[in-house]
Amino acid sequence: MDGVLFQATIFLLAAVIAVPIASRLGMGSVLGYLLAGVIIGPVLGLISQPESLLHYAEFGVVMMLFLIGLELDPRALWAMRHKLLGLGGSQIALTGAAVMIGMLSLGYTTNISIAVGMIFALSSTAIVLQTLSEKNLMKTSGGRSAFSVLLTQDIAVIPMLALLPLLAMPVVMEISTDGSITKPDHASAHGSMSLVEGLPGWGVTLVTLAVVGAIVLAGMYLVRPIFRFIHAAHLREMYTAFALLIVVGIAFLMNLVGLSPALGTFLAGVLLANSEFRHELESDIEPFKGLLLGLFFITVGAQIDFVGFFADPIPILGVTLGIMLVKAVILFILGRVSGLRGRDQALFTLGLAQAGEFGFVLISFSLQQNVLPADLAEHLMLVVALSMLITPLLFIVYDVLSRRIGDGDSSQQADDKIDEKGPIIIAGIGRFGQIVNRLVRSVGYKTVVLDHDMRTIELMRRFGVKGFFGDPTRPELLHAAGLGEARVLVAALDDPKATTKLVEHARRGHPDLHIVARAHDRNHVYQLYRAGANDIVREMFDSSLRAGRYVLENSGLNEYEAAQAEQAFFQHDRYTLRELADLWNPDIPASENQEYIARAKELEKELEVSLLALLDGDSQDAA
Repeated sequence: MDGVLFQATIFLLAAVIAVPIASRLGMGSVLGYLLAGVIIGPVLGLISQPESLLHYAEFGVVMMLFLIGLELDPRALWAMRHKLLGLGGSQIALTGAAVMIGMLSLGYTTNISIAVGMIFALSSTAIVLQTLSEKNLMKTSGGRSAFSVLLTQDIAVIPMLALLPLLAMPVVMEISTDGSITKPDHASAHGSMSLVEGLPGWGVTLVTLAVVGAIVLAGMYLVRPIFRFIHAAHLREMYTAFALLIVVGIAFLMNLVGLSPALGTFLAGVLLANSEFRHELESDIEPFKGLLLGLFFITVGAQIDFVGFFADPIPILGVTLGIMLVKAVILFILGRVSGLRGRDQALFTLGLAQAGEFGFVLISFSLQQNVLPADLAEHLMLVVALSMLITPLLFIVYDVLSRRIGDGDSSQQADDKIDEKGPIIIAGIGRFGQIVNRLVRSVGYKTVVLDHDMRTIELMRRFGVKGFFGDPTRPELLHAAGLGEARVLVAALDDPKATTKLVEHARRGHPDLHIVARAHDRNHVYQLYRAGANDIVREMFDSSLRAGRYVLENSGLNEYEAAQAEQAFFQHDRYTLRELADLWNPDIPASENQEYIARAKELEKELEVSLLALLDGDSQDAA
């Protein structure tokens, strides 16, 4: 008991320390878990037999595939079929084939070569998606293409897990200590049961189909009534218990017929993707998935043989870089064929060149199924881990290339020729800019709309709104749109840095121009204020203010009192921003600017006093 508690304490302590540090350094949680495993395993030697926990940690993978299934609405998959099968399918097939040919040339068997090809055909969903979101690259063409490939890879893991047992090597007889010859039985070590043991081939097929059919029928007709029954009991913990029962029960049934538990839970997830209880299932399973998947990656990290790596690092590093280069070449060609150019192609190529966390899953599963020899599996784990560790460096390379490619890259789509000018220029026609444009045009004023997203421009044209494609921060584009004669410029770009750059340029050459700017947050307000914007609108401020008024109206104030409080808050907030703008220092975080904090507290106290006085005066007037 003490040993189990000690191991649990070490695992949790390592995760709590390493994962937040890795996330803050931009490496992602997966690398944090791997590093935690490396530290407590090969480095400090605190965990002597991490493989003993791998059997339980694999439930994290099972739960992850169940959640992936829940996210895959069959209708949405059908709508994306061309990109999934074309771009994603081609990437998996070409990369797998290239790696397989490389392994065959090194003398490995066909079965091993196919397995290794599947392992390295996958990229890191966790690292890439997190980085794309952090860098605001998900909406770019390169980001969308990368997401399509990652989604295809996640789906492809299911048939890969189903195929791996078919690639198993013949079982080698072992000689026991007493001299007898025995057949190794890895499954029996866990005391597994089987519904198909001893059955003829047709019997195994029938039982397997019956179990899969039962899972399908239960997902279609049984889950919803049981959820409604549990809902009537009003016991929150029963939702969690039932969600775990679905995952664990299906995994158990699939084990009974010798199939992958991940395959069954994925199938169940897809069947429940359109269920009204989907979000409830997600929220109940997510914490367990996160912890168990983290445990899985820690155990993988603890098993990596870094002693062997440092004894002869050149071959492992060479194989890692070689595989990443092969993947990058294939991705570059596919990106070119699919129409990606410039920065988008660089993002697509560099972002997906690594191996992924599912590689660890396939390696561990292949080892269990006797597909890969143990020494090769250790080397493959090192290669996958190193490629993931190199990924943050690839995104740094992308940032450098992106700046060098810049806006003048000839491979980028050409800007539209602007043949109109107007008194009002709207730069950015997203959700924010659309509302501004509709209001201004409905009153009868002419606008010139600019945006760097071609899909948005094309969408607006379908609704009869003419816009011009191009980067609004480019001086020549602004002048072609009539910036010199315009009365008002609306800076409504999604990127805060681009918005500030646009305002600075417009103000520098046109002191009489009235600039209305969209701000991301309070700090961005100060930047735009210094850049020269006349009116600054925070994205969420007005809508939040109106929501606050609704709260007051339903909490005891009448409509007039709530409106008065809303207006007073608005006026005081504008005064507060002007006061704090003089104290704001871009080189010092607001949380460390003592003068700024002191003045903010004073102004907040003034607000409370003025609102109470206002409401007290209104109540006395009413009396």
